[in-house]
Amino acid sequence: MDDTAKQIGKINWVDLTVPNADEVKSFYEQVAGWQPESFDMGGYNDYVMKPPNSNEGIAGICNLRGSNTGFPSQWLIYINVNDLNESLEACIKLGGKIIIEPKEMPGNGKYSVIQDPAGAVCALFEPI
Repeated sequence: MDDTAKQIGKINWVDLTVPNADEVKSFYEQVAGWQPESFDMGGYNDYVMKPPNSNEGIAGICNLRGSNTGFPSQWLIYINVNDLNESLEACIKLGGKIIIEPKEMPGNGKYSVIQDPAGAVCALFEPI
């Protein structure tokens, strides 16, 4: 991960986690022109979506299973934070909720999904 991808406060990634990733992946292929690249999840595929004629992954479309069990079926942004534990403490103190407890993203960092006091959901990501 380069230094730009580690910038604190930066929206680092966006995922859509749904029960039917194959179907939804095809939807965005046709509607947005994105090109899918399969990502083996050990018995099923998730997808990195890329703009036409590009190798840059811009979003993920994931199945609601495995490590993604319990995720909301919505576009989910991942916001870089300096210290995930400190950010989660602040979240709770300020009236937010932890929706998905912290999980490791091997080789990249760790993340947690939170809900703010207004009900909006996002992920906080501590890059390594």
